[in-house]
Amino acid sequence: MDFRTIINIPVSDIQINHSSRMMLFGSCFSENIGRKLQQSKFRVDVNPFGILYNPFSISTAMQRLLSTKPFLEADLIFNNGLYHSLMHHGQFSAPDKEVCLRNISERFESAVLQIKRANLFLITFGSAYVYQWKESGEIAGNCHKLPARLFHRFRLSVEEITEEWEKLISMLTAMHPDIKLLFTVSPVRHWKEGAHENQISKSILHLAIDNLVQLFPENVRYFPAYEVMIDELRDYRFYDEDMIHPSSFAIDYIWQLFSNTFFSSETIGINKEWEQIRRAMEHRPLYPGTKEHEAFVKDTLRKLETFSRRYPEISCDDIDLPK
Repeated sequence: MDFRTIINIPVSDIQINHSSRMMLFGSCFSENIGRKLQQSKFRVDVNPFGILYNPFSISTAMQRLLSTKPFLEADLIFNNGLYHSLMHHGQFSAPDKEVCLRNISERFESAVLQIKRANLFLITFGSAYVYQWKESGEIAGNCHKLPARLFHRFRLSVEEITEEWEKLISMLTAMHPDIKLLFTVSPVRHWKEGAHENQISKSILHLAIDNLVQLFPENVRYFPAYEVMIDELRDYRFYDEDMIHPSSFAIDYIWQLFSNTFFSSETIGINKEWEQIRRAMEHRPLYPGTKEHEAFVKDTLRKLETFSRRYPEISCDDIDLPK
């Protein structure tokens, strides 16, 4: 007997390999899959603005990169001893204005180069609810614990999301006709919105993405991470301690499904080969300096050299070599 429902995901016509140039934007799922892609040595830029949840903030971030318009001091706000950008996650905030701006600008400049080269975007929508800064009308990517009275909270409609992203995707396909966009909906429930409101929010995101798939059948695809987590992995043993975020096991399981969907058997083989080398390099010996350890290090370096020679498209320049 089978005691769970299985989400059948067909192999995608989008093939991801180590020559693909990817950018990931959105909520925690983008972070989790992005980390897996980085560990497997794919060419990927993950959330240059930090984690973003709503479709408008993600779109605004991408359009800002495409415009190459830099951030200035006027774009920052000060609250509780820190300077912030409403477009960025708190990881960019700092008590010093210049440090905050430097954190933002360095990451921005790097991402501007990446977005021009990218041929695949993985976008994860987290919530249809947005917070609009009353002073400027700007949709906040992060409220940075500012008083709620300074924002207007409302829920985006399916039509608003579809219209916003139709314009952005048209812009991207005009630049690169073969560009691909892979959408997901975050399985993380926004519990503060309330159980019912969260469900409505996720439904709106699904409907908007489905509209985009219909509008751009050559360029847009959907990956059912939400369905896998909510249905196939619906037992609480697959959740973290907060009972809301996926556990590490669940992330690994969804990564496996993602790999089977978008990677060829050759790419999966390369990933397995690299994973053995990566784990060897991360190994911390109990007795460094012994003959056994020295032999282990030499063998690992030999495997790394062979791997680099066999797959020149994969950069190993940033590797911390074992000692």
